[in-house]
Amino acid sequence: MALGLNKILISGTYENTPGAYWQGTSNITVSNTGTVIPAGTYIAFNTANVVIQAVSNYNTTSNVATWTSISPNNVGGVIISDGVNVQANIIANGANAAVLQLITVNGGQPVSGTYNS
Repeated sequence: MALGLNKILISGTYENTPGAYWQGTSNITVSNTGTVIPAGTYIAFNTANVVIQAVSNYNTTSNVATWTSISPNNVGGVIISDGVNVQANIIANGANAAVLQLITVNGGQPVSGTYNS
């Protein structure tokens, strides 16, 4: 994920190319026990039988989190995740896995060092 969401838009660029606004992330395989979404700000595409959930309560005595749906089944939208308290989960009976596609703002090229010549 980019540190800031502001970007200079370059005409004629496509996803995952230098200067592109969008950077597709690896598709996330969602299990029926829930899959935590990595930290970042994303646009999620609608996916059948998948809901987005967040921790609404955490019991420190028993170390049990209560997950509440924040996005209904088969609805996309903006997801902001801290990498711990937001997950995607399958709601259909008998479904084992689904693939959730997320995109984020292109963070640019990784830095290889400081003061490189």
